[in-house]
This record gives sequence, C-alpha cells and structure tokens, in this order.
Amino acid sequence: MLISIRELRKLYYVGTEEVRALDGIDLTVEAGELLAIMGPSGSGKSTLMNLLGCLDTPTSGDYVLNERQVSGLDDTALAGIRNSEIGFVFQTFNLLPRTTALENVELPLIYGRMPRRERKRKAREALEKVGLGDRIRHQPNELSGGQRQRVAIARALVNEPSILLADEPTGNLDSRTSEEIMSLFASLNGAGNTIVLVTHEESIAERARRIVRLLDGRVVEDVQVTAKGSGR
Repeated sequence: MLISIRELRKLYYVGTEEVRALDGIDLTVEAGELLAIMGPSGSGKSTLMNLLGCLDTPTSGDYVLNERQVSGLDDTALAGIRNSEIGFVFQTFNLLPRTTALENVELPLIYGRMPRRERKRKAREALEKVGLGDRIRHQPNELSGGQRQRVAIARALVNEPSILLADEPTGNLDSRTSEEIMSLFASLNGAGNTIVLVTHEESIAERARRIVRLLDGRVVEDVQVTAKGSGR
C-alpha cells in the first residue's frame, strides 16, 4: 500500500463560520495505480491534493505515505518528503523562463545537492523519457504548450518519486495535445509510475484506471474503470 488515508479532515474558519474542506476522507492508493480525482468546485479535491503532496497538513486524521506517518510532521520533514517522494505537475507548468529545459528539470536535483555531472545525466534521461531528448537546450518560450508540460513532467520524474501528483495537467492544452499528454501518463504508468491526477474533464478521467469523486469534502464514488489506450 503506497498511500493510506483514514478519517482525514481539513477545517478552515471564515470569520466564525467553520468550513469543512475535507470531512472524513478514507482513501487508499496502491503502487502502480493511475487514479483520477474529480468533483465540482468546492468539493475538496484541491485540498486533498495539497495534503497528498505534503503542501498542507490536516486538521485531524491519518495519512501514511510509503509506510511513513506524515500527517503530524513539521514543515522541514514535509519538505524532505516532497523532494524525495513526490513529483508535482501543475496546470501552468511552473517552468523558469530564460533557462533551458535541461536546467528546469535539474532543479529538484540541485535542491538535493546532487553533483553537477550526475544531475545533468539524470535530467537528460528524464527528458528522453518524455520524448524531448532533442529539446534539452530550448527555453520555455521556444517550446509549445505540450512540450512545456512534458518538461514539467520530466522535472517531476527526475527524482524517481514514489508518486506523481498532477493538478489539472491538461487544463491549458488543446484537445489533441491533452490526448498526447494523457498517452504519456498512461505510458509512464505502464512503466510502473504511480499517478494521481485532479481533473474536471470526464474524457481525461476516463483515461485513468480508477476514478474517485468528491462532494462536500467526502468521497461519494470510487470506481475502477477500463483505461482507454493504456496498453493494459
């Protein structure tokens, strides 16, 4: 079991009003899954993604990642887990301008103080995995939207994390490019990568192998699906 969540709650206060962003979530994720999280605005999916990514801490409940209880850790420990266990892919790519694809992918390895030669080798290998081995010297403004997202995926992969978390990864892409990115995710999943993605698009979620739907901070549906084009 890669992820085990029990009775996870996240409460906010707006003035004196209590807002239950997550209201007792139970969820497990096995290694090697490709899971989509769906739900309307305000359902709690972004909050859940932030907690899964150790970007925030729950009000109560248990979150075990790779056999480690993380729900009560301090900021320093959470930062270490983010850098070693979790790869993030965002809708807006979050690439540094005026730096090459290779340099963008190197960033997590620089934070991890990996020697220069080794980190360049690993960054180049990650770019080759996403089909951009011939674009390593290109800057973001020289790449298409789909290519930028591939750089972001390579950056998420470079530390060989336990899990990839993708937040609306096709939200800024046209339908053809979205299909290409989802095919890439399916290929990475087929190679053994565990992927959890948040999306509001049914056509994207249907490419996953499992869909979890949230409403008002609770899981209302958790179903296995037959992934399209996954090769499995």
